[in-house]
Amino acid sequence: MVDLKVKVHELEFKNPVTTASGTFGFGEEFEEFIDLNRLGGIFVKGLTLHNREGNPYPRMAETPSGMLNAVGLQNKGIDYFINNIYPRIKEYDTEIIPNVNGSTVEDYIEVTERINEIEDINAIELNISCPNVKEGGMSFGISCPSAIAVTEAVREVYDKTLIVKLSPNVTDICEIAKAVEGAGADSISLINTLLGMAIDPHTRKPILSTLTGGLSGPAVKPVAIRMVWQVYNAVKVPIIGMGGIMNAEDTIEFMLAGSSAIQVGTANFIDPEVSIKIIDGITSYMGKYKIDSVSDLIGAMDVEELY
Repeated sequence: MVDLKVKVHELEFKNPVTTASGTFGFGEEFEEFIDLNRLGGIFVKGLTLHNREGNPYPRMAETPSGMLNAVGLQNKGIDYFINNIYPRIKEYDTEIIPNVNGSTVEDYIEVTERINEIEDINAIELNISCPNVKEGGMSFGISCPSAIAVTEAVREVYDKTLIVKLSPNVTDICEIAKAVEGAGADSISLINTLLGMAIDPHTRKPILSTLTGGLSGPAVKPVAIRMVWQVYNAVKVPIIGMGGIMNAEDTIEFMLAGSSAIQVGTANFIDPEVSIKIIDGITSYMGKYKIDSVSDLIGAMDVEELY
């Protein structure tokens, strides 16, 4: 038997495979496809203080080796989640982690305070990086002062594991990572989507209603792995990696680069069973290479001969 357990601050995941916010709904949508209790965790759909309709259609587009999305955090608000959704999903034997969003620092604080009252939720993911929201979101995550401000404000009202999700659309990802670590982040998740665009050459119009959107899928994986490696060597808090993970080998790459756990995102749209296949694939990999604990893979990329 191999040991798949990993620890992210005070969170103990049964395995390193979790699902990325915005790609897995609230988990219940996948009940008919997989045993949700096998997952390390579910990062639920992004939550805001009030109901959001999201951006106008069209807001998704296929691209080579990926997709663009500009959904815009469509959700019914934190109160609806607490009263109507959480009672249905709280019995899953896995970590349920809300993704917290806001247009102002005060929004982030209010959403966090309401989640903090839920006893069985042990962590939140603070989304300061979503490129699909015109106000808030991206602006908080692209400069150290604003990233620090929102992280510190949430840290003051939240006493459980605080995961801060970073944007790749910055000049120096390590600078932002060190800033949020210093502001109280217990863990860092990265990367969110890369800002992209697509144009229909026949109509000469942008394909997305918002002109630009977030690029995800296999096309972003090399960028994501590079950023995980850089941040792993810049901070001391654990990292949750994501960006184009499609199979177990992708997951191993992210862990070797420094991820303690990973999030599966766009791949869920292609194969709703992919997360379970990844868990099984990791187990097979560990057996093949006689690895007892998956934690031994974290940051274990061999670079000695390169220097």
